[in-house]
Amino acid sequence: MAFPDRAALVTGASRGIGRACAVALARRGLRLAVHYHRDRDAALDCAASLEGGRHCVVQADLTRPEQARSLIETATRELGRLDVVVNNAGIYELHALAETGWEDWQAAWERTLQANLLGPAHVTYWSARHMIGNGGGRIIAISSRGAFRGEPMAPAYAASKAGLNAMTQSLARALAPKGVLLYVVSPGWVSTDMSSATLEGPEGDSIRAQSPLGRVARPQEIAATVAFLACDDTEYMTGSIVDLYGASYLRS
Repeated sequence: MAFPDRAALVTGASRGIGRACAVALARRGLRLAVHYHRDRDAALDCAASLEGGRHCVVQADLTRPEQARSLIETATRELGRLDVVVNNAGIYELHALAETGWEDWQAAWERTLQANLLGPAHVTYWSARHMIGNGGGRIIAISSRGAFRGEPMAPAYAASKAGLNAMTQSLARALAPKGVLLYVVSPGWVSTDMSSATLEGPEGDSIRAQSPLGRVARPQEIAATVAFLACDDTEYMTGSIVDLYGASYLRS
């Protein structure tokens, strides 16, 4: 299904899941704002690889609230409109309680909540306000299985993703009457450059064995779900959390 004359912003789009989402949305005819924090070359490479035209690259440090606003303003100015926003950017840091000092513990929580919860909250605020005044739109958050299963070695990560889920569902209820629809895509392990060291190491086989499929997800599978949620036929799914765990974890 193609979406002519629509535009999307994907945060953290220079690699991994974010890049795959940009590719999938561009393939369906959307014009893309490819967001990056530090790696401009990778973002430019992503934008150059996308089908269609009139794509752009936008930089922002989303741990700084004022840059979330400027990101939305820049993306809207470059693309002329903003119909879909994918809150993908985030971090994962190990900080097991028994092995982490007090100062490092505080810092890990602050960094993780800033990047994974407050950053998406601020992006959602400004993008939703733009969409309310321009016929509506869709905001899709990339969460994690860790929000439900827990992350013993990275509790702030699990907490941030649980908060992202709750925020997205809360705003789905608040903003549906205004034409803004919100969704969560919740993957388990995904084969990306960030996870490659772990998946290729001693834990790799046991991680793949968590799923009866005997593998982890591909970024393109996450992106295909995002592209599906961006289409017109998913309006009644607003507020949904779509699990992509390969049956490695089943929640009621």
